[in-house]
Amino acid sequence: MNLQKSNILVTVITVVYNGEKYLQQTIDSVKNQTYKNIEYIIIDGGSTDKTLDIIKNNKDTVSKYISEKDRGLYDAMNKGIALSNGELIGTVNSDDWYEPDTVQTIVEAYIKNSDKSIFHGDRYDVLDDGTKSRYNFNPSPFKFKYYRMTYSHPTMFITKDEYREHRYNINLSAHSDYQFTLEAWLKAPSKFFYINRPLSNFRLGGISGSLSIFKRLKEGYLARKYAGLSTLENLFSYIFRLSVFIFVEIRQKIKGS
Repeated sequence: MNLQKSNILVTVITVVYNGEKYLQQTIDSVKNQTYKNIEYIIIDGGSTDKTLDIIKNNKDTVSKYISEKDRGLYDAMNKGIALSNGELIGTVNSDDWYEPDTVQTIVEAYIKNSDKSIFHGDRYDVLDDGTKSRYNFNPSPFKFKYYRMTYSHPTMFITKDEYREHRYNINLSAHSDYQFTLEAWLKAPSKFFYINRPLSNFRLGGISGSLSIFKRLKEGYLARKYAGLSTLENLFSYIFRLSVFIFVEIRQKIKGS
């Protein structure tokens, strides 16, 4: 099939705030996609650096943008989704970038599996020195439900219809993508489609990595609660995760002694 004639519009959303350092690389990764029927939306949180200049200098690639204060990452993502016209919607943060044929790969998978609504794959984790390591999807339902996010959100492309059912919870600072994914999975795990290859490059760090253990435990509990996990299962998850954190902390102290 000629993908360029498939006429499937794909929306890509980038959320940014003072992201002048890497934003151009992110934009270029969208511009240079082998699949061209892309609507590219940038949601800026009112940057005070050169972010807006970069956006305006890429009008050939950026379909639309807004620049205004928001209530955080997930509020900005919801704004982008509301502006989207694409049948499939992906999000690439302002310090990350796609592989050149990511969108083409997603469209191919969607054409062959139109009954699915959440497409995802592996990613490359990138250190400050540019070193890459592949982060593979772990299909364990136990690990996903009770321990942590095993799906790679930066690789996800989600149908517009799926986003009509639910959006991102703006009251969570770092775990709303987990809540969204778990909620969808608990309702219908068959709607997910895994692509066994890296689709995105993800710079390590960000909001979740800066949270304290207590904050991570609390947000994880709330995310599971809002997603619909039972109270008993959620308490088990909390105790299990706390035990893992304590074990890791003790092991690190032993190694450092």
